Amino acid sequence: MSFVPQPTEVLLQNVRVSYCHLLEPWANSTQPGARPRYSATILLPKTDVAQHQALMNAIEAAIQSARTKFGARVPAQPKVPIHDGDGYTQSGKEFGPECKGHYVFNASQSMKFKPEVVDLQGQPLTEPGQVYSGMYANVLVNFYFYNNQSSGISAGLGPVQKVRDGEPLGGGQPASAASVFGAPQGSAANVFGGA
Repeated sequence: MSFVPQPTEVLLQNVRVSYCHLLEPWANSTQPGARPRYSATILLPKTDVAQHQALMNAIEAAIQSARTKFGARVPAQPKVPIHDGDGYTQSGKEFGPECKGHYVFNASQSMKFKPEVVDLQGQPLTEPGQVYSGMYANVLVNFYFYNNQSSGISAGLGPVQKVRDGEPLGGGQPASAASVFGAPQGSAANVFGGA
């Protein structure tokens, strides 16, 4: 049985993830009162016209659903989460170099509902070395209307399937002791002249 997404959902194929917080919830410390959430920034190449159109169709479906449910509370032009990676963030900064040539958006999920992260065989991935910023994945996203201090359309994060490794983004893997201090030379007793 193949999965059939709802009109507000898109199953993105082979997209890169950044700011990956899929195994542990994370809260932005620069936003007072921010609650920890599972999240990832999705990078969709601008050349992928079909998947971009699917995103825009799902966003439009979310807007129409919200208008049916909430009427006049939905603005004529609600804010949408998709941004041009060659442009600027909402705070006016340039997007990082990994975003160039991509559409960029953040998808998140409440810490109550941890998204499943699996490999190509459907086996759960639980180690930080397996799930990281820079990997490529299939990701189910669901668009919905929010109306709190501001209003607009946001992206919910569903299950994630890692499809291949990519160059790690951000800090990457920490250095090993051997690469910093050299290969082991013998036991500590010999090094320190012990008994």
